Amino acid sequence: MPHHHSRWRRRQKHEAPVNPERKSWKPRARQVESQGMERQKFEELVEQALATLPEIFRQRLTNVAVFVEDYPPHEADGNTLLLGLFHGVPRTEKSVFFTTPPDEIFLYQRNIEAVCSTDEQIRKEIRRTLLHELGHYFGLNENELRGV
Repeated sequence: MPHHHSRWRRRQKHEAPVNPERKSWKPRARQVESQGMERQKFEELVEQALATLPEIFRQRLTNVAVFVEDYPPHEADGNTLLLGLFHGVPRTEKSVFFTTPPDEIFLYQRNIEAVCSTDEQIRKEIRRTLLHELGHYFGLNENELRGV
């Protein structure tokens, strides 16, 4: 299965499924404490990002799960942080003749927090990373997603 991911150049110093129907998000700017944001709040930001996707895209999200984990199992190198990962078969490569296991999108909370300094930046980075990984789900490659 192809793996696609979001990376972020380092600029600064267990899994939970997300329910896209929940709409209990309230932005509040604050400095991120050293231990980071509470997992529940982070997941609420992910849920809010999913809930604000255009309806045409939400209707096409089938057989895909979104997970939040602290860190990825492996980091590629010391100069980049892995923020998200799509694991599965892009919709453009699926066949009605073969079944595939559910696709997975992973968001790595501690790495996202490491490149952000406020809740508002975390909220924006969650959305940007989620959109990037959903782009892979819909069949776009890294070159097509640059600048998105």
